[in-house]
Amino acid sequence: MIDFLVMAQTSIHDLYRRWIDDVWNGSPEAVKDLVGDDFVGHWPDQDVHGPTELAERIGRTQAMFTDLRFELQVGPFVEENLVAGRWTGRGRTSDGEMSFFGNDILLVRDGRFVEYWVASSAGS
Repeated sequence: MIDFLVMAQTSIHDLYRRWIDDVWNGSPEAVKDLVGDDFVGHWPDQDVHGPTELAERIGRTQAMFTDLRFELQVGPFVEENLVAGRWTGRGRTSDGEMSFFGNDILLVRDGRFVEYWVASSAGS
């Protein structure tokens, strides 16, 4: 039983690292491999439903910056089917370099993310 839990946690850790590396630092289209069709993402200003809306939201975020890069700062922490992490983002806009930070909580079902809560703020 313990071996199964360790394997499940490792798998969820890897899934979250792909969330940062493959999706946010890579291609929004990578969400199709990581999220379920019933995915719901909760941003402070709106909810996003399904992989297509999520990819569009991420694409709009990436389009606002050049040299956009996210780095995991804390975690990921796994508890049963939830994973949480803290990240920083840095990118360049026409106004200069911008940094921001945030916290993610994601719910995993059947090896895919199905719900997402994010809180982020501008940094210095």
